[in-house]
Amino acid sequence: MAAVRVEEVLAAAEEQEAEKRRSVVVEKELELEFDLGNLLALDRNPPPAAGLRGAGPQREAQLLALARDNTQLLVAQLWELPAERAGGAGGPLVARLPEPTFRLPREKPPPRPKPPTRWEQFARLKGIRRRKRTSLVWDEQAKEWRRRWGYRRAGGDPARAWLAEVPAGADPEEDQFARLRREKRERVARNELNRLRNLARAHRAGAAIPAAPLHPTGHQSKEELSHVARVARVSTASLGRFQPRLPKEPAEPPSRSGGRKRRFEPLLGNLAAERSRQLQLLKDMGSKKPVLDITRAVNKQLRQEEAEAAAAKGKKQSQRGKRGRRQQRTGRSSKKSAARRQQQRPAGSGTGGSKRKKA
Repeated sequence: MAAVRVEEVLAAAEEQEAEKRRSVVVEKELELEFDLGNLLALDRNPPPAAGLRGAGPQREAQLLALARDNTQLLVAQLWELPAERAGGAGGPLVARLPEPTFRLPREKPPPRPKPPTRWEQFARLKGIRRRKRTSLVWDEQAKEWRRRWGYRRAGGDPARAWLAEVPAGADPEEDQFARLRREKRERVARNELNRLRNLARAHRAGAAIPAAPLHPTGHQSKEELSHVARVARVSTASLGRFQPRLPKEPAEPPSRSGGRKRRFEPLLGNLAAERSRQLQLLKDMGSKKPVLDITRAVNKQLRQEEAEAAAAKGKKQSQRGKRGRRQQRTGRSSKKSAARRQQQRPAGSGTGGSKRKKA
Protein backbone atom coordinates (compact mmCIF):
# COMPACT_ATOMS: atom_id res chain seq x y z
CA MET A 1 0.00 0.00 0.00
CA ALA A 2 2.87 2.34 0.82
CA ALA A 3 4.43 1.74 -2.61
CA VAL A 4 1.13 2.44 -4.35
CA ARG A 5 0.71 5.65 -2.44
CA VAL A 6 4.24 6.80 -3.32
CA GLU A 7 3.58 6.10 -7.01
CA GLU A 8 0.32 8.02 -6.87
CA VAL A 9 2.06 10.97 -5.24
CA LEU A 10 4.81 10.97 -7.85
CA ALA A 11 2.28 10.76 -10.68
CA ALA A 12 0.29 13.66 -9.25
CA ALA A 13 3.48 15.71 -8.91
CA GLU A 14 4.42 14.98 -12.53
CA GLU A 15 0.94 16.00 -13.68
CA GLN A 16 1.16 19.30 -11.74
CA GLU A 17 4.60 20.00 -13.21
CA ALA A 18 3.33 19.28 -16.71
CA GLU A 19 0.33 21.53 -16.13
CA LYS A 20 2.57 24.38 -14.98
CA ARG A 21 4.87 23.90 -17.97
CA ARG A 22 1.88 23.71 -20.32
CA SER A 23 0.54 27.00 -18.89
CA VAL A 24 3.86 28.76 -19.67
CA VAL A 25 5.05 27.12 -22.90
CA VAL A 26 2.82 27.78 -25.92
CA GLU A 27 3.54 26.22 -29.30
CA LYS A 28 2.37 27.85 -32.54
CA GLU A 29 2.88 26.80 -36.16
CA LEU A 30 3.56 30.41 -37.22
CA GLU A 31 5.36 32.76 -34.88
CA LEU A 32 3.44 35.82 -33.73
CA GLU A 33 4.37 39.37 -34.75
CA PHE A 34 4.94 41.58 -31.70
CA ASP A 35 4.82 45.34 -31.30
CA LEU A 36 5.92 45.75 -27.69
CA GLY A 37 5.69 49.54 -27.86
CA ASN A 38 1.90 49.24 -28.29
CA LEU A 39 1.63 45.92 -26.34
CA LEU A 40 0.29 44.35 -29.53
CA ALA A 41 0.54 40.73 -30.74
CA LEU A 42 -0.61 39.63 -34.22
CA ASP A 43 -1.55 35.97 -34.61
CA ARG A 44 -1.65 34.86 -38.26
CA ASN A 45 -2.38 31.22 -37.49
CA PRO A 46 -5.80 30.14 -38.82
CA PRO A 47 -8.19 29.35 -35.95
CA PRO A 48 -9.91 25.94 -35.81
CA ALA A 49 -13.04 26.39 -37.90
CA ALA A 50 -14.86 23.42 -36.34
CA GLY A 51 -14.74 24.81 -32.82
CA LEU A 52 -15.84 28.33 -33.80
CA ARG A 53 -18.98 27.39 -35.69
CA GLY A 54 -22.22 28.28 -34.02
CA ALA A 55 -22.64 29.78 -30.57
CA GLY A 56 -22.21 27.91 -27.35
CA PRO A 57 -19.85 27.09 -24.49
CA GLN A 58 -17.44 25.24 -26.82
CA ARG A 59 -16.88 28.37 -28.91
CA GLU A 60 -16.36 30.56 -25.84
CA ALA A 61 -13.84 28.07 -24.45
CA GLN A 62 -11.93 28.04 -27.76
CA LEU A 63 -11.76 31.84 -27.85
CA LEU A 64 -10.65 32.07 -24.23
CA ALA A 65 -7.90 29.50 -24.80
CA LEU A 66 -6.69 31.35 -27.92
CA ALA A 67 -6.61 34.70 -26.09
CA ARG A 68 -4.84 33.14 -23.12
CA ASP A 69 -2.09 31.56 -25.28
CA ASN A 70 -1.42 34.79 -27.21
CA THR A 71 -1.31 36.79 -23.98
CA GLN A 72 1.18 34.29 -22.53
CA LEU A 73 3.45 34.75 -25.57
CA LEU A 74 3.21 38.56 -25.25
CA VAL A 75 4.09 38.46 -21.54
CA ALA A 76 7.03 36.18 -22.29
CA GLN A 77 8.34 38.76 -24.76
CA LEU A 78 7.97 41.51 -22.12
CA TRP A 79 10.08 39.49 -19.64
CA GLU A 80 12.91 39.42 -22.17
CA LEU A 81 13.18 43.24 -22.17
CA PRO A 82 15.77 44.96 -19.95
CA ALA A 83 14.23 45.68 -16.56
CA GLU A 84 15.11 47.93 -13.62
CA ARG A 85 13.85 48.81 -10.17
CA ALA A 86 11.68 51.92 -10.00
CA GLY A 87 12.28 54.13 -6.97
CA GLY A 88 15.33 52.33 -5.64
CA ALA A 89 16.17 48.77 -4.66
CA GLY A 90 12.84 48.18 -2.92
CA GLY A 91 10.71 49.48 -5.79
CA PRO A 92 8.73 47.45 -8.31
CA LEU A 93 10.38 45.85 -11.32
CA VAL A 94 9.58 47.73 -14.54
CA ALA A 95 10.61 47.20 -18.17
CA ARG A 96 11.41 49.89 -20.74
CA LEU A 97 9.21 49.48 -23.80
CA PRO A 98 10.75 50.08 -27.25
CA GLU A 99 9.36 52.53 -29.78
CA PRO A 100 6.10 51.34 -31.39
CA THR A 101 6.26 50.10 -34.97
CA PHE A 102 2.53 50.23 -35.86
CA ARG A 103 0.73 53.55 -36.17
CA LEU A 104 -2.65 53.07 -34.53
CA PRO A 105 -5.55 55.32 -35.66
CA ARG A 106 -6.99 57.94 -33.32
CA GLU A 107 -10.65 58.38 -32.51
CA LYS A 108 -10.32 62.20 -32.49
CA PRO A 109 -7.85 64.41 -34.36
CA PRO A 110 -4.77 65.47 -32.39
CA PRO A 111 -5.15 68.81 -30.61
CA ARG A 112 -3.63 71.83 -32.31
CA PRO A 113 -0.72 73.49 -30.51
CA LYS A 114 -1.71 76.70 -28.78
CA PRO A 115 -0.18 79.84 -30.29
CA PRO A 116 2.33 81.58 -28.00
CA THR A 117 1.31 84.69 -26.13
CA ARG A 118 3.09 88.01 -26.48
CA TRP A 119 5.07 87.35 -23.30
CA GLU A 120 6.13 83.89 -24.52
CA GLN A 121 7.29 85.38 -27.83
CA PHE A 122 9.22 88.10 -26.01
CA ALA A 123 10.79 85.56 -23.61
CA ARG A 124 11.86 83.32 -26.50
CA LEU A 125 13.35 86.33 -28.31
CA LYS A 126 15.29 87.50 -25.25
CA GLY A 127 16.25 84.05 -24.07
CA ILE A 128 14.30 84.30 -20.80
CA ARG A 129 13.71 80.91 -19.19
CA ARG A 130 10.84 80.27 -16.86
CA ARG A 131 11.94 79.40 -13.34
CA LYS A 132 9.52 77.52 -11.17
CA ARG A 133 8.95 79.25 -7.84
CA THR A 134 7.43 77.75 -4.74
CA SER A 135 3.87 78.66 -3.89
CA LEU A 136 4.69 79.33 -0.19
CA VAL A 137 6.92 82.11 1.13
CA TRP A 138 7.84 83.25 4.62
CA ASP A 139 5.84 86.22 5.89
CA GLU A 140 7.94 88.38 8.23
CA GLN A 141 4.94 90.18 9.69
CA ALA A 142 2.81 87.12 10.46
CA LYS A 143 5.86 84.88 11.20
CA GLU A 144 4.42 81.98 9.22
CA TRP A 145 4.46 80.44 5.77
CA ARG A 146 1.81 81.89 3.47
CA ARG A 147 0.84 81.74 -0.17
CA ARG A 148 2.72 83.84 -2.66
CA TRP A 149 -0.48 84.96 -4.44
CA GLY A 150 -4.22 85.05 -3.75
CA TYR A 151 -6.15 85.10 -0.52
CA ARG A 152 -4.09 85.52 2.70
CA ARG A 153 -0.90 85.92 0.72
CA ALA A 154 2.37 86.94 2.27
CA GLY A 155 2.54 90.64 3.02
CA GLY A 156 -1.23 91.03 2.63
CA ASP A 157 -3.03 93.39 0.25
CA PRO A 158 -1.50 96.91 0.43
CA ALA A 159 -4.89 98.42 -0.43
CA ARG A 160 -6.40 96.88 2.76
CA ALA A 161 -3.58 97.77 5.15
CA TRP A 162 -4.41 100.11 8.06
CA LEU A 163 -1.24 102.12 7.42
CA ALA A 164 0.02 103.42 4.05
CA GLU A 165 3.41 105.00 3.48
CA VAL A 166 3.56 108.30 1.59
CA PRO A 167 6.15 107.99 -1.23
CA ALA A 168 8.91 110.57 -1.56
CA GLY A 169 7.90 113.44 -3.82
CA ALA A 170 4.16 112.67 -3.59
CA ASP A 171 1.47 115.16 -2.61
CA PRO A 172 1.05 114.92 1.18
CA GLU A 173 -2.65 115.80 0.84
CA GLU A 174 -3.33 112.89 -1.54
CA ASP A 175 -5.29 109.93 -0.20
CA GLN A 176 -2.83 107.05 -0.41
CA PHE A 177 -5.50 104.41 0.21
CA ALA A 178 -7.53 105.69 -2.75
CA ARG A 179 -4.36 105.69 -4.87
CA LEU A 180 -3.63 102.06 -3.99
CA ARG A 181 -7.19 101.01 -4.80
CA ARG A 182 -7.04 102.90 -8.11
CA GLU A 183 -3.75 101.27 -9.07
CA LYS A 184 -5.17 97.85 -8.26
CA ARG A 185 -8.21 98.46 -10.49
CA GLU A 186 -5.91 99.59 -13.28
CA ARG A 187 -3.80 96.44 -12.94
CA VAL A 188 -6.88 94.22 -13.03
CA ALA A 189 -8.20 96.03 -16.12
CA ARG A 190 -4.80 95.78 -17.84
CA ASN A 191 -4.58 92.06 -17.13
CA GLU A 192 -8.10 91.52 -18.48
CA LEU A 193 -7.24 93.47 -21.63
CA ASN A 194 -4.11 91.36 -22.15
CA ARG A 195 -6.14 88.20 -21.62
CA LEU A 196 -8.66 89.24 -24.27
CA ARG A 197 -5.86 90.09 -26.68
CA ASN A 198 -4.31 86.67 -26.18
CA LEU A 199 -7.69 85.05 -26.82
CA ALA A 200 -8.12 87.12 -29.97
CA ARG A 201 -4.67 86.13 -31.21
CA ALA A 202 -5.35 82.46 -30.51
CA HIS A 203 -8.73 82.70 -32.24
CA ARG A 204 -7.20 84.28 -35.35
CA ALA A 205 -4.41 81.71 -35.43
CA GLY A 206 -6.81 78.76 -35.07
CA ALA A 207 -9.24 79.95 -37.74
CA ALA A 208 -8.62 79.16 -41.40
CA ILE A 209 -9.83 82.66 -42.42
CA PRO A 210 -8.37 85.67 -40.59
CA ALA A 211 -10.98 86.81 -38.07
CA ALA A 212 -11.71 90.33 -36.91
CA PRO A 213 -9.75 91.56 -33.87
CA LEU A 214 -11.43 90.81 -30.56
CA HIS A 215 -9.61 93.33 -28.40
CA PRO A 216 -11.70 96.42 -27.50
CA THR A 217 -11.17 99.37 -29.86
CA GLY A 218 -14.01 101.69 -28.83
CA HIS A 219 -15.80 101.40 -32.21
CA GLN A 220 -17.28 97.91 -32.09
CA SER A 221 -20.85 96.94 -32.90
CA LYS A 222 -23.24 94.95 -30.76
CA GLU A 223 -22.50 91.73 -32.67
CA GLU A 224 -18.75 92.13 -32.23
CA LEU A 225 -19.09 92.80 -28.51
CA SER A 226 -21.35 89.76 -28.06
CA HIS A 227 -18.80 87.65 -29.94
CA VAL A 228 -16.03 88.94 -27.66
CA ALA A 229 -18.12 88.15 -24.56
CA ARG A 230 -18.88 84.63 -25.84
CA VAL A 231 -15.21 83.87 -26.57
CA ALA A 232 -14.17 85.21 -23.14
CA ARG A 233 -16.87 83.17 -21.38
CA VAL A 234 -15.95 79.79 -22.89
CA SER A 235 -12.24 80.33 -22.27
CA THR A 236 -12.50 78.84 -18.79
CA ALA A 237 -12.04 75.16 -17.94
CA SER A 238 -15.80 74.71 -17.34
CA LEU A 239 -16.74 76.40 -20.67
CA GLY A 240 -18.47 79.25 -18.84
CA ARG A 241 -20.80 77.05 -16.80
CA PHE A 242 -19.96 78.75 -13.48
CA GLN A 243 -19.35 82.28 -14.78
CA PRO A 244 -21.70 85.11 -13.69
CA ARG A 245 -24.20 86.06 -16.39
CA LEU A 246 -25.12 89.49 -17.70
CA PRO A 247 -28.62 90.91 -17.00
CA LYS A 248 -30.15 89.86 -20.37
CA GLU A 249 -27.92 86.89 -21.13
CA PRO A 250 -29.51 83.46 -21.70
CA ALA A 251 -29.33 80.92 -18.90
CA GLU A 252 -27.45 78.29 -20.90
CA PRO A 253 -23.78 79.07 -21.47
CA PRO A 254 -22.80 79.39 -25.14
CA SER A 255 -20.72 76.70 -26.80
CA ARG A 256 -17.28 77.20 -28.33
CA SER A 257 -18.68 77.19 -31.85
CA GLY A 258 -21.54 79.55 -30.99
CA GLY A 259 -24.19 77.16 -32.32
CA ARG A 260 -25.64 73.71 -31.79
CA LYS A 261 -23.30 71.24 -30.15
CA ARG A 262 -22.47 68.33 -32.40
CA ARG A 263 -22.98 64.86 -31.00
CA PHE A 264 -20.96 61.94 -32.31
CA GLU A 265 -22.03 58.35 -32.08
CA PRO A 266 -19.62 56.05 -30.19
CA LEU A 267 -17.35 53.89 -32.30
CA LEU A 268 -18.14 50.75 -30.27
CA GLY A 269 -21.81 50.53 -29.40
CA ASN A 270 -25.10 49.09 -30.63
CA LEU A 271 -24.29 47.25 -33.87
CA ALA A 272 -27.96 46.66 -34.68
CA ALA A 273 -28.74 50.39 -34.61
CA GLU A 274 -25.72 51.17 -36.77
CA ARG A 275 -26.71 48.49 -39.29
CA SER A 276 -30.27 49.85 -39.45
CA ARG A 277 -28.98 53.40 -40.06
CA GLN A 278 -26.67 52.25 -42.86
CA LEU A 279 -29.44 50.20 -44.49
CA GLN A 280 -31.83 53.15 -44.30
CA LEU A 281 -29.19 55.40 -45.87
CA LEU A 282 -28.66 52.95 -48.74
CA LYS A 283 -32.42 52.67 -49.18
CA ASP A 284 -32.82 56.45 -49.41
CA MET A 285 -29.95 56.68 -51.90
CA GLY A 286 -31.38 53.94 -54.09
CA SER A 287 -34.98 55.17 -54.07
CA LYS A 288 -36.11 57.31 -57.01
CA LYS A 289 -38.59 59.36 -54.97
CA PRO A 290 -36.96 62.22 -53.06
CA VAL A 291 -37.46 62.44 -49.31
CA LEU A 292 -39.82 65.38 -48.70
CA ASP A 293 -40.63 66.91 -45.34
CA ILE A 294 -44.25 68.01 -45.77
CA THR A 295 -44.40 70.11 -42.61
CA ARG A 296 -41.20 71.98 -43.41
CA ALA A 297 -42.29 72.61 -47.01
CA VAL A 298 -45.70 73.96 -45.94
CA ASN A 299 -44.15 76.24 -43.33
CA LYS A 300 -41.66 77.57 -45.87
CA GLN A 301 -44.46 78.28 -48.38
CA LEU A 302 -46.52 80.07 -45.72
CA ARG A 303 -43.57 82.23 -44.68
CA GLN A 304 -42.89 83.12 -48.32
CA GLU A 305 -46.55 84.14 -48.90
CA GLU A 306 -46.58 86.24 -45.72
CA ALA A 307 -43.37 87.99 -46.77
CA GLU A 308 -44.79 88.75 -50.25
CA ALA A 309 -48.02 90.08 -48.73
CA ALA A 310 -46.14 92.30 -46.31
CA ALA A 311 -43.93 93.63 -49.11
CA ALA A 312 -46.95 94.40 -51.31
CA LYS A 313 -48.74 96.14 -48.43
CA GLY A 314 -45.71 98.28 -47.66
CA LYS A 315 -45.41 99.22 -51.35
CA LYS A 316 -49.06 100.31 -51.51
CA GLN A 317 -48.69 102.43 -48.39
CA SER A 318 -45.60 104.10 -49.79
CA GLN A 319 -47.43 104.88 -53.07
CA ARG A 320 -50.45 106.26 -51.17
CA GLY A 321 -48.17 108.46 -49.12
CA LYS A 322 -46.42 109.79 -52.24
CA ARG A 323 -49.81 110.58 -53.86
CA GLY A 324 -50.97 112.49 -50.78
CA ARG A 325 -47.77 114.51 -50.59
CA ARG A 326 -48.05 115.32 -54.30
CA GLN A 327 -51.63 116.58 -53.80
CA GLN A 328 -50.55 118.71 -50.86
CA ARG A 329 -47.75 120.25 -52.89
CA THR A 330 -50.20 120.93 -55.79
CA GLY A 331 -52.70 122.65 -53.43
CA ARG A 332 -50.01 124.79 -51.87
CA SER A 333 -48.67 125.86 -55.28
CA SER A 334 -52.20 126.84 -56.50
CA LYS A 335 -52.78 128.95 -53.38
CA LYS A 336 -49.44 130.71 -53.83
CA SER A 337 -50.17 131.48 -57.50
CA ALA A 338 -53.64 132.91 -56.63
CA ALA A 339 -52.13 135.15 -53.96
CA ARG A 340 -49.41 136.27 -56.37
CA ARG A 341 -52.10 137.21 -59.02
CA GLN A 342 -54.03 139.22 -56.46
CA GLN A 343 -50.88 141.15 -55.54
CA GLN A 344 -50.06 141.87 -59.21
CA ARG A 345 -53.62 143.22 -59.98
CA PRO A 346 -53.68 147.12 -60.42
CA ALA A 347 -55.24 149.29 -57.73
CA GLY A 348 -57.86 150.88 -60.08
CA SER A 349 -59.07 147.63 -61.45
CA GLY A 350 -62.35 146.42 -59.94
CA THR A 351 -66.07 146.38 -60.50
CA GLY A 352 -66.33 150.15 -60.84
CA GLY A 353 -63.65 150.28 -63.49
CA SER A 354 -65.37 147.61 -65.42
CA LYS A 355 -68.63 149.52 -65.29
CA ARG A 356 -66.96 152.67 -66.59
CA LYS A 357 -65.35 150.68 -69.34
CA LYS A 358 -68.70 149.26 -70.36
CA ALA A 359 -70.35 152.66 -70.35
